[in-house]
Amino acid sequence: MKVARSERYSGRLLLVLLMAITIVPFVSMFTTALHPSGSVPDGLSWPANPQWSNFVDAFTVANMTALLSSSLFIVLAVVPVSLVISTMAGFAIGHLRIPGWRLLLLLFVFGLTLPFEGIVTPLYYLARQMGILNTRVAIVLPLIGLFMPFAVFWMRAHFANMPPEISEAARIDGTGTWDLFWRVHVPLARPPITSLGILMSIWTWNQFLLALVLVEDPTQRTMAGALGAFQGHYATDIPLLCAGSLLILLPTLVVFLLFQHQVTTALLQGSVKG
Repeated sequence: MKVARSERYSGRLLLVLLMAITIVPFVSMFTTALHPSGSVPDGLSWPANPQWSNFVDAFTVANMTALLSSSLFIVLAVVPVSLVISTMAGFAIGHLRIPGWRLLLLLFVFGLTLPFEGIVTPLYYLARQMGILNTRVAIVLPLIGLFMPFAVFWMRAHFANMPPEISEAARIDGTGTWDLFWRVHVPLARPPITSLGILMSIWTWNQFLLALVLVEDPTQRTMAGALGAFQGHYATDIPLLCAGSLLILLPTLVVFLLFQHQVTTALLQGSVKG
């Protein structure tokens, strides 16, 4: 009993330490953002006269309105298409067991092992050859492809665990393959589809390297991708840079707070099913 209690307390202490390590940098950024523009604050010091206008200035100089619309366009172009393709592919591989499904699954698993940084340069030359370099399409198309290994593997895990009796009963009633997928299995797959959509939305919104390499115009990038240009112009103005960084992170934080239950369920489901 004492051992279990000590383990519980040590586990809670470890969680508190990890939470502190995670939160302290954001607190430091927030206090720094409130210092006068052009100053060099020290650590977590609270300013005598907080400059809340720094957030307004950062919003203006970073052209956040254009960044928000660009990021929203990219998310709406990437996530729905990725969900449709991955759901259909996961159903075909995990439930229908189409011919060659083992090889297809192996290829998708292999895609999970590819280092993202190692394919950025080939993607740059491919986008230039296709004539889509420096456009949002250069971000949308690669992201759809890069999300496929994880998304298909995720949806395949769900459909592979569905009882075959559901499909057998629908087949007896004369249901075709398309109706079996669309009318029977898609409604049952709403939780994993929703969870996957939330995760991909957050990943797309936070995409930094791909947007930075393939698009020169900061207003055509994602919010995170535009941070590189913002840092290049205002790297010496530490408070303004911190204010802009917090504004860029704010939408992701809001989405996580609103859908944290779905995100937690998604991560737990992905760790249990296989």
